[in-house]
Amino acid sequence: MKLYDELVARGLIAQVTNEDEIREMIDGGKATFYIGFDPTADSLHVGHFMALCLMKRLQMAGNKPIALIGGGTAMIGDPSGRTDMRSMMTKETIQHNCDCFKKQMERFIEFGEGKAQMVNNADWLLDLNYVDVLREVGACFSVNNMLRAECYKQRMEKGLSFLEFNYMIMQSYDFYYLYQHYGCNMQFGGNDQWSNMLGGTELIRRKLGKDAHAMTITLLLNSEGKKMGKTASGAVWLDPNKTTPFEFYQYWRNVEDADVLKCIRMLTFLPLEQIDAMSDWKDAQLNTAKEILAYELTKLVHGEEEAEKAQLAAKALFMGGGDDANMPTTEISVDALNDGKIGILSLMVSCGLAASNGEARRLVQQGGVFVNDEKVPDHTFAVTEAMLRDGVKIRKGKKVFHKAIIA
Repeated sequence: MKLYDELVARGLIAQVTNEDEIREMIDGGKATFYIGFDPTADSLHVGHFMALCLMKRLQMAGNKPIALIGGGTAMIGDPSGRTDMRSMMTKETIQHNCDCFKKQMERFIEFGEGKAQMVNNADWLLDLNYVDVLREVGACFSVNNMLRAECYKQRMEKGLSFLEFNYMIMQSYDFYYLYQHYGCNMQFGGNDQWSNMLGGTELIRRKLGKDAHAMTITLLLNSEGKKMGKTASGAVWLDPNKTTPFEFYQYWRNVEDADVLKCIRMLTFLPLEQIDAMSDWKDAQLNTAKEILAYELTKLVHGEEEAEKAQLAAKALFMGGGDDANMPTTEISVDALNDGKIGILSLMVSCGLAASNGEARRLVQQGGVFVNDEKVPDHTFAVTEAMLRDGVKIRKGKKVFHKAIIA
């Protein structure tokens, strides 16, 4: 099976502008493509994971990836999929986030001469003259068509700022610029980016002529990645200092039964034949599939050694073993204790197991909190300094484990 057909079989392609040409370019290793990443945090999260895996697959087949960091577009903020306006970031924060992204991407993509490139759209967007943009680019866009785009429709009721209204034009200009200066002939993005991506394709056609349009191919990456990356306690990051390898493993180990084979197909590099053989797995076999998924993805992000540790720790915990060496751990300062104790609500908040005392109280009242495998009886329960010195194992629900020790 050639690469394009494999991408389709894995459920990665949802919509394209010219399938025959796309297939030929991808299968022949002739695509120079870009995927954009807005640096809104100092770490990528698992919502970006599908894009990184896709870039790796395409590069392995001889295609050239361009990782576009949105240092310029981040100054505006993408309105897609949002009901309110993004907070504004300083140039210094954006640059810091860009630097962090590159370090993480290097685990997936090989950068260098003739290989993958990383570019920052701040390098061209921030130097644009406003009047020139209006004359040269703005004239190519119909306001009526823009307002019909899904990314703007969602915001019209609450109010769409003129600042955000320009996002489509700026993203379209990115493709136009990359086409001219980097030979970029293809772009990938999620469902919510479709209007913006078509804008870039149309801009190239309008500015450079119909012949240029023949090489301007837009693909639409299935938006499953947008659903990933969030848990009840926040985002799942690729940075081990934000989400430990154990927590990362546990996130994938705990996916819904209905999603496990979909995730294995889209995100791992296991052969499709091996994955297809799992299609009729049920009950206990699905738990095995989840372990395979968690191990493969933890190995991709954190390396084989950390994946082995996470898998051993998870199995020990679920089998009632005492090996908690790799469990996420929080050190509690003696100053946080009151009369040599700390209440369970405060302890859960300190460990990141609840966002507030109110949330922690609800979890306790629902019978979902355990300390050293004993159910916490009520919200007045406290952990002593002596317990913390030995290390206290806290379990939230059936699957979330954490350890607290005295600093």
